Amino acid sequence: MNVIELQDGRVVVPDNRWDLAKDCSTTPLVSVVIPYYNQPRQLALVLEALTAQTYPMDRMEIVIADDGSTDPPDVDRWSCCLSVIVVRQEDRGFRAAAARNLGAAASSGSILCFLDADTVPTPDYVRRAIRLPAVAPDSVVVGRRLHADLADVAPGRVGRWFSENSAAGRSHDEREPRWLADAYQRTSNLLMPGWDGYKYVISAVFTCSRELFDDIGGFDPTFVQYGGEDWELANRAFMMGAVFAHEPAAIAWHDGPDWAERPVSDRLAGKNAEALALAPLITDPAARTSGLGYSVPDLAVVIDTEGHTAPSLLRTVASVLRGVDGRVWLQGRAAQSLHRALGIEDSRVLVGYPGPAINGRCRFYAEVSGRVVFSRNSIPLLVEELDPGKAGQVIVDFDRSRPAAVTVWSSRARHRSRRWSKETQRTEDELLRALFGVRRVAPTEVGIAVADADPSLSW
Repeated sequence: MNVIELQDGRVVVPDNRWDLAKDCSTTPLVSVVIPYYNQPRQLALVLEALTAQTYPMDRMEIVIADDGSTDPPDVDRWSCCLSVIVVRQEDRGFRAAAARNLGAAASSGSILCFLDADTVPTPDYVRRAIRLPAVAPDSVVVGRRLHADLADVAPGRVGRWFSENSAAGRSHDEREPRWLADAYQRTSNLLMPGWDGYKYVISAVFTCSRELFDDIGGFDPTFVQYGGEDWELANRAFMMGAVFAHEPAAIAWHDGPDWAERPVSDRLAGKNAEALALAPLITDPAARTSGLGYSVPDLAVVIDTEGHTAPSLLRTVASVLRGVDGRVWLQGRAAQSLHRALGIEDSRVLVGYPGPAINGRCRFYAEVSGRVVFSRNSIPLLVEELDPGKAGQVIVDFDRSRPAAVTVWSSRARHRSRRWSKETQRTEDELLRALFGVRRVAPTEVGIAVADADPSLSW
């Protein structure tokens, strides 16, 4: 699989192969978006650091999104050397997600570089962070966040402090959370992200193209407590075809310790609240160990009811959902009447099609027609073929004499193909084959059968 060139010189890379993208020769306008809440001293350090960036000053704007501070940001000191605007929202609790959306909406750049008001970028930060999104617009780049106590650092001494602590940026040390360093090493800087790569994308050092940000819908503004909004955004971005990358040379210093170093009682309550907010939205099996159901399934299945009776449809639907975090949507002329005839009261079975909230978050999407019967292992075997680094679509090859079809996609493959179909003048199917590949399997390989007759439902 190779990169696909866009008309403006940028590229769409296959799967998660950001390593195939070449450096961009242009200098796009970059919007540095900073959510802020009563942090004047820390913001001063960030703004001072932004005046020393190696990226051209005339190709960079700073947007500070004030989350209703009682101490609004004073940026007059930097207005002579930085293009700074301030936008504000009402204080209705911790709304960093909404603040970031507000800042992005007020910005003009084609690249969005999110920094927190307590996270101070080193001189090369912006140049390093925007390299991939500038040439591969599906890229989500997470920088390297180190931790230090910056309480005694004055704005005028930021450059000297960076020089004195530059050795930490060249090696792993205690100022970088071990869990993050290990994850980036294990995944080759997210080149091989697996399904849990979203856990290593941090909104405090997060960069992407405006195209991708707008397509995925930005941050979820319903997050109104500390933490979780970055995992939700990253996971949704990946489901919608984003490419994950870690840029270790894009270093920023966070003023204060990592969350893992805070008191255990505070951390437990915070992480539990975060888990309860995330589990309905993130379908990663690790987030859903309770065995309970959620409105967003891991697998969304559309079943064509043509040719079905109520008994045969009952068998097909039941076999799809057996032991699976899934939901079924029935479609076809008789879908409504057949759904009534089933006599079931099961929130996992609906009529129609899954909407954007489902399609933008589920990992897998399937279409089924005919009187197909799945074994207990069928779905796990099919979706295993769609892991990152494998195929984007699996087609079950039935004998042509059998009126049946089963096709399963990874959502990330469907969305990336959709996003670039018009601009590349290729069909979505063509793009999906080029970017992710298609796997074909025999029904017997995945334990699927086609029933000729209605089942006996009597007992």
